[in-house]
Amino acid sequence: MAQKHGLHVFPAGSRAVRPGPEAYFVGQVSMEPVLSPIDPSRLSALRVTFLAGARTNWHTHPLGQTLYVLDGFGQVVVRGEAPVALRPGDTVHIPAGVDHWHGATSTTAMTHLALQEAQDGETATWGAPVSDAAFAAFPGPARD
Repeated sequence: MAQKHGLHVFPAGSRAVRPGPEAYFVGQVSMEPVLSPIDPSRLSALRVTFLAGARTNWHTHPLGQTLYVLDGFGQVVVRGEAPVALRPGDTVHIPAGVDHWHGATSTTAMTHLALQEAQDGETATWGAPVSDAAFAAFPGPARD
């Protein structure tokens, strides 16, 4: 990071892309930091790519989360509800405390920008993985 004219500048390629931690994701996921909180802001952003079949564990966010789909086709599932299709250009806001997971479909990769704020230094509370059997029950919403 460089500071110019009071701005924080992060040149392309200056932040390492890393695999999604196995403790929080199932399948092949890569995460590229876009923004870490800069005081007094609590906002963080990640570019997350899910290969086909990859997804997050069940989780909640203390202050909610917004996803903006950049590429591919995916889904978001709120506990007890049907999957919601995600396509490039779609934006979805998950309210604070709502248990959910999101990721690719079984046949299609997806990349999204994930934006969330930290509360007491935490952006998410992670739960159990979405098993392959449970994921198979969500083959992906029909494209309408």
